[in-house]
Amino acid sequence: MSAISNDWLTYLNNEFNKPYYKELYNTVKTEYGKYQIFPPSDEIFTAYHLTPLSEVKVVIIGQDPYHNINQAHGLCFSVKPEVEIPPSLVNIYKELSDDLGCYVPNNGYLTKWAKQGVLMLNSVLTVRAHMANSHKGIGWEKFTDATIEAVNKQDRPIVYLLWGKPAQDKAAKVDNPKHLLLKAPHPSPLSAYRGFFGCKHFSKANEFLIANGMEPIDWQIENI
Repeated sequence: MSAISNDWLTYLNNEFNKPYYKELYNTVKTEYGKYQIFPPSDEIFTAYHLTPLSEVKVVIIGQDPYHNINQAHGLCFSVKPEVEIPPSLVNIYKELSDDLGCYVPNNGYLTKWAKQGVLMLNSVLTVRAHMANSHKGIGWEKFTDATIEAVNKQDRPIVYLLWGKPAQDKAAKVDNPKHLLLKAPHPSPLSAYRGFFGCKHFSKANEFLIANGMEPIDWQIENI
């Protein structure tokens, strides 16, 4: 695992010394040695590397990484440029188009968002190939809870886009009055029509940021 080296360390350094994390580290190391695990080990903490804590404006929470070949690279909902756009992201793009008029790009590579301050965090940071939720319960949830707690302590406006019950449960302890929680069903094909479509979370997030004197997010992902 590539180490976290930016300002996240101030808040998460204690986690690395806790018994659960030492057990998690050993489990993950063993898993990478025995199975095909996603994302590649040097991309586990991509969300932290690309979005320092001091720059977080928006938080999007996913469940666990994509589990097919070459998809996951450490940002929830995002895939590498050459990979077919997954169904949930297709629906995210549809809502973006309806909400802000963004065109639908030819790729699902969302690093542009992360570099603007969108923390794209999965609750669980690794997965066995072709086995969704296979690393659920090994300890990542405690680490990402600590991550959300660190964001909650930030004394500035931050927006959470919480899609589906797992994401909403994850942020249940967010109680900072300066922060805005926006909730909607998950964008998967199974639930998007129950209220994800039409939620207008992207424009609402930008309106909140602008109202608080902050730069809005440019949500348009360009064609490659």
